[in-house]
Amino acid sequence: MTAPEYRAERAISPADGAVSWVVVDGDLALHAEGCAFLAGLRGRDRSVNTERLYAGRAALFLSWCAGEGISWTQVRLDQMARFKRWLVAEPLPSRRRAAGGQRRHRSPATADAILGTVCEFLRFCAIHELVDAGLVAKLYETRELRVLPPGYEAGEDGQFRAVRSRVLRFVVPETPFEFIEPDRVDELVAAATNARDRFLVALVAMTGARIGEALGLHREDMHLLADSHVLGCSVAGPHLHVRRRADNANGALAKSRFPRSIPVPEEAVTLYADYAHERHLRLGDEENPLVFVNCYRPPLGAAVSYQNAKEMFDRLAHASGIAVRPHLLRHTAATTWLRQGTPRDTVQELLGHVSPTSMQPYLHPNEQDKREAIERGAAWARRR
Repeated sequence: MTAPEYRAERAISPADGAVSWVVVDGDLALHAEGCAFLAGLRGRDRSVNTERLYAGRAALFLSWCAGEGISWTQVRLDQMARFKRWLVAEPLPSRRRAAGGQRRHRSPATADAILGTVCEFLRFCAIHELVDAGLVAKLYETRELRVLPPGYEAGEDGQFRAVRSRVLRFVVPETPFEFIEPDRVDELVAAATNARDRFLVALVAMTGARIGEALGLHREDMHLLADSHVLGCSVAGPHLHVRRRADNANGALAKSRFPRSIPVPEEAVTLYADYAHERHLRLGDEENPLVFVNCYRPPLGAAVSYQNAKEMFDRLAHASGIAVRPHLLRHTAATTWLRQGTPRDTVQELLGHVSPTSMQPYLHPNEQDKREAIERGAAWARRR
């Protein structure tokens, strides 16, 4: 008998068109516990992209267990260790090959992210008495933080130094985020083929907004006047408001639950005016409240989806020769601000990070920074 293969599938509600993700087998039968886990994520307001990732990871684990003849509800710690090894040893099922014709494998960082999701899935099932709680207890251990991450508060008596840590994990060195030089952003804006796409690229690059935050913007969020008091807003200068809304037609969801305002430079204001003018010419007085809508292909006036945005950035990468994606532009904005001497807490607020530790990957110096430090030290020594 062939072991069942599980996969993640997108589900669209017939009632309101809301998008969610489920885990199904080869006959499209729902995996009850996997779907319950994903529903729990939605209940905690996790983004649809997070739900999609977790669905695929849970399906991968369930398929591995079925292929190994293991009951996932009774999986042992030694079997989980085998799953960990398999994640990096098994070649990826891809037609593309790495350099030299070698099969591609998951990186330890990717494998560790999958392990983390699987442990969270098993923990969810243990809470609901679907798997043995004793197994989940073995997957985690309590350890004390000797060196605190930047911005981490241990409490007055050090009571928060003890944290729960996974037993099975890959040691993944922290690497700096990729970014492009700021002057290349102008090339990307110029390579966009219409006013809407030029504005979207510039907005993400100039404000550091996440793509979900940008696609979820409403026209009422765009306070681009020099003085917004007439709109009932006391924030000075042109700016936009990032708000978390769960009912956007395109499923776009701001990651942070906390609203924030982001200043908008004059160049972005001009690009928005160009886009608003072109939108009116093509669509007339349509009433979609979202900023980014389909102006150039049906369904006209519908909200731009994540998939639409991905396709646009893929076309832009091909046209410009720059391997661009929305998060690369966000990283570029943050890196530029820090290099210009912007205080770290200001950058954290602009990016919408709740924890100061989220800023750490932006703080790695590049080769130029290190060379300039050495040269400054040598110049100081010469003067002495």
